[in-house]
Amino acid sequence: MRKAYELVIFDWDGTLMDSAERIVACFQAAAHDCGWRALADEAIRKTIGLGVAEALARLLPGEADSRRRAIAARYREHFLRLNDTPTPLFPGVAAGLKDLRARGYRIAVATGKSRIGLNAALEASQTGALFCTTRCADETRSKPDPLMLHEILAETGVQAADALMVGDTSYDIEMAARAGIDSVAVTYGVHDLAELRLHEPRLCVQTFPELCAWLP
Repeated sequence: MRKAYELVIFDWDGTLMDSAERIVACFQAAAHDCGWRALADEAIRKTIGLGVAEALARLLPGEADSRRRAIAARYREHFLRLNDTPTPLFPGVAAGLKDLRARGYRIAVATGKSRIGLNAALEASQTGALFCTTRCADETRSKPDPLMLHEILAETGVQAADALMVGDTSYDIEMAARAGIDSVAVTYGVHDLAELRLHEPRLCVQTFPELCAWLP
């Protein structure tokens, strides 16, 4: 029997919004602006879901913190102002989120984005009013640390057993496992199926409507 949940917590980039192309382009542009060598596109994609600081620590190990901070600042400038690569919601997401709310689910966001970045995305997608709360990597610890999930549970008063995490990366699924929360992995994002299965999600789905149909 499928389990009913009170709260469904979503990752943002790669789960709700198709933003990988823009993220990769902005990291490349930021590295170029700061005189750094070109970064490998696939390496950047593998860090999507982490906070920007944590992503750069993986992409530029051993580099001075001051250089990484400079690249992070340029990345945010490109993503928020200079780059206009479209970042649409994935097919079925807008209708699916409204359907979940209409069916009585509370929904939240746990993301590696910054607060300013998430607020801009919520405004652009006109979805902000649907979520009961959101957490960003610059407000707490980055995934896969479970702190942001613990904070969401504390704020909403929901028990871990009554919450579900949905994400497209192994960071999301590991974070959920460490928080004692069930998870569902979506396979249309940035991590492949083998990576997603490492931390044993309850289900892997190929589309957002498939997730909505699975929830009772």
